[in-house]
Amino acid sequence: MAKPAESPALLLENSLRSERIHSAYLISGAGEAPLSAALSFARGLVCESDPAEPRPCEACPACRRSQPAEEPIPLAAGDTKGPRFRQIGDHADLYWIERAPKNSQVRIDQVRELHTALSRRSHGGGRRAAIIADAQFLNASAESALLRLLEEPPSDTSIILVAPVATKLMITIRSRCVRVTFPAEESRVLRGHDADPSVAEVVEKLDGLGRLGLSDLIEWAEDYKGDRGQMAESVDFMLAVAGDWLSERIRDEANQMGQVPPERLDAYKTLLHCRQELTRRNASPQMTAERSLFALRSALSR
Repeated sequence: MAKPAESPALLLENSLRSERIHSAYLISGAGEAPLSAALSFARGLVCESDPAEPRPCEACPACRRSQPAEEPIPLAAGDTKGPRFRQIGDHADLYWIERAPKNSQVRIDQVRELHTALSRRSHGGGRRAAIIADAQFLNASAESALLRLLEEPPSDTSIILVAPVATKLMITIRSRCVRVTFPAEESRVLRGHDADPSVAEVVEKLDGLGRLGLSDLIEWAEDYKGDRGQMAESVDFMLAVAGDWLSERIRDEANQMGQVPPERLDAYKTLLHCRQELTRRNASPQMTAERSLFALRSALSR
């Protein structure tokens, strides 16, 4: 019998306990669990308690300093003067990067300033960690700068990337990270397909759909550009999984609230219609994918 996969939270907990710490992690999945796990893990890295005990301990001086601020100083947007990153709580060796207010991307200047800060010595003489909370929004130049940092990571330093969909990041970045994936809350879609890796990848992307903008959807649809025969098969597979994924949510809403928003039903009809057009009318796989993703995104935003 195959050994069951280690849960994401347990994997991080065991890393702290064994002190087998890597230089880069990529934590992905839907909801708040990935970001919460990243924050707890980063704080655990600087915790001063016995490694055999749960960390963060919340009692040592380092844990008290790393308590997140209730109202953190906002990061600077554009060329406005202000911090490009901030500390987690008051801990000088814990760094936090996210999109600045009214900014659609994590920019290269933020990654560069983090790189500069990490090139200096640790303030406390121990481990350091940096969380990039909106890793899926790194622009191309920021990803390149981050890749250089990951290729030559500072000693005793862990870079923790958090994104709802891991595949939005460059494969060269993903390959340098320990992957920690939170499942879609034990999705029945995954169980129904025996956790097929291809299904799991589509479900992971669908779980992050609500955070994607229109340009992200267009970019996703462009993955299906190419030989029509091959791409049509890939799009049909994606639509089949998306139909199961949406059906699961429709059933849950019907059970919990006694009714289903009409937008969800309209999106499901669109998925069925797209599959029909794909096989009967030789529709463009890329345009079919784009139409279906737009319908799903619109239904989920209401």
